[in-house]
Amino acid sequence: MNKKQKKNLARILISLILIIFLHFLPVQGWLRFALYLIPYLIVGYDILIKAFYGLKNKQPFDESLLMSIATLGAIALALYSKSGDYVEAIAVMLLYQLGEFFQSYAVGRSRKSISQLMDIAPDYANIKNDQGDLIQVDPEEVQVGTEIYIKPGEKIPIDGQVLEGKSSLDTAALTGESLPQDVGVGSQVFSGAINLNGLLRVKTTKEFGESTASKVMELIEDASSRKSKSENFISKFARIYTPVVVVAALILAIIPPIILKVSGNPSHWDDWIYRALTFLIISCPCALVISIPLSFFAGIGGASKKGILIKGSNYLETLSEVSEIVFDKTGTLTKGSFTVTAIHPQELKEEDLLHLAAHVERYSTHPIADSVRKAYPNEDDDCQVEDINEMAGHGITAKVNGHLAYVGNTKLMDHFSIPWKACDHVGTILHIARDGHYQGHIVIADTIKKNAKAAIKALKAEGIKKTLILTGDNEEVAKDVAEKLSVDGYYSQLLPQDKVAKLEEELQALKGTKERLAFVGDGINDAPVLTRADVGIAMGAMGSDAAIEAADVILMDDDPFKIALAIKISKKCLRIVKQNTYASIGIKVFVLILGALGYASMWAAIFADVGVTVLAVLNAIRCMFEKSEDPSKYI
Repeated sequence: MNKKQKKNLARILISLILIIFLHFLPVQGWLRFALYLIPYLIVGYDILIKAFYGLKNKQPFDESLLMSIATLGAIALALYSKSGDYVEAIAVMLLYQLGEFFQSYAVGRSRKSISQLMDIAPDYANIKNDQGDLIQVDPEEVQVGTEIYIKPGEKIPIDGQVLEGKSSLDTAALTGESLPQDVGVGSQVFSGAINLNGLLRVKTTKEFGESTASKVMELIEDASSRKSKSENFISKFARIYTPVVVVAALILAIIPPIILKVSGNPSHWDDWIYRALTFLIISCPCALVISIPLSFFAGIGGASKKGILIKGSNYLETLSEVSEIVFDKTGTLTKGSFTVTAIHPQELKEEDLLHLAAHVERYSTHPIADSVRKAYPNEDDDCQVEDINEMAGHGITAKVNGHLAYVGNTKLMDHFSIPWKACDHVGTILHIARDGHYQGHIVIADTIKKNAKAAIKALKAEGIKKTLILTGDNEEVAKDVAEKLSVDGYYSQLLPQDKVAKLEEELQALKGTKERLAFVGDGINDAPVLTRADVGIAMGAMGSDAAIEAADVILMDDDPFKIALAIKISKKCLRIVKQNTYASIGIKVFVLILGALGYASMWAAIFADVGVTVLAVLNAIRCMFEKSEDPSKYI
């Protein structure tokens, strides 16, 4: 609890103790009134002040005014009837404040996960001065390309690449992943992560304002401004509803007694005023006004704790209506990097074939060469490599320990009249020959992400009717990935404008229904499609800035399996919103009718207002908690 919450709880307890004490104190008349006024003012002074300033600023119609009129009216009735029963009025204010306390506590709990994310902002960056000493500077002053040093226990201030050192990083605040991430020379590191052990020397690749931590904070700060349809409805409803019930209460207090008087019957003014005051308490829209925004806030907070950033409650609401998901392939369902996926030797052993290829590719900057070197990292041995000749669009030849080696595609083999063998594996085929004799080939391909297959199955389990892949890759690769992941369909060899056109076709098919379409991507060329989709979902760790900016939902650890979790959270949140809406309105209407007919006392009114509010708030807190499933369950 924060300081304000502790203070309010103390006020509630003091007032309660005073009421119990005064109940046994034998005093009457004005002294009794003065004594009971003390606990009333202790627990309700801030509500009275809010009501006063609401009237002063010509914005009177809120729950503070309704509570003030109802409780002051009840006190006035107790004075008028000389009953001295002020407990009802104080109890109404006391229980209202108790409901507000629960609501404040609930908001505090749901803010906790978000505040942890907000705490990822680093305070400083370590750089070396001219004397070689480490000094702390404002991260905003650090330029791209500057070398910074991160000590154990410090937050990484700016995105960059490790030049020296190795360590483990705590990325839980960014990705929701509890396992530390190991990094070394060449690794990309992101601001907001915490360095757990070794000293790291990092070359910055972005300015502070463009770094991950800054982007995440901007997204969180902007999220509250994007309201859902449900929240907008409740805001409009409260603005119209509150003045209507005040007028209705006035009519209930005045018209029936006048009719009774005119008809020659006793008017019972005090009875009808009491009913009107009860009517006012019942009609407070607290449960709706508090619980609906809180449900969305808790949902966004719970999602952020899992490494899913949702930019606003409107996107959370739309996400619950998604029935079709369209994926980009590279970097979304696949890793987006080439790796050796198969080795098919002809004469040499697998290791020797890879060893020979790695030597020939030693100085090449091509991504395929890089994947071969990664597959055989110890190629820098005592073997002699000379006479390297790169043939554009064909491959490379080189002398390795005096033998002429050829590494390349079929064009290279045909150029030197070397017979080669075809491969039925999907990917880039790297053929290898030595001294004119074919030695075998290596298959290099983009690999499917670990949880991609489980993600598609989990989405189907969540009620997603259709999944598609839109990719710029060739037909063979697209078909292979789609079949392996059991995706419903795919479109290949698409330019960015082609992706938009295909997405428009899918959106047109859903037009006129309540179903929505989501697109998942990571690249710069995905930004137009992310913007056009009903919900754009971007990969946050490896995704481009343009994709993250255009998206509505961001997966901080690039795990496609979390899309199903985001949908599950959104559906749970909307389910709770509906529960709170129907229950709040239903109970209030029922008790309002009883109150108008004289069958409901202020204690019933307290339940209809404060009791329902507390129940709705406790129900809303459930939005914060959703268990993460094990992907292996779907494999």
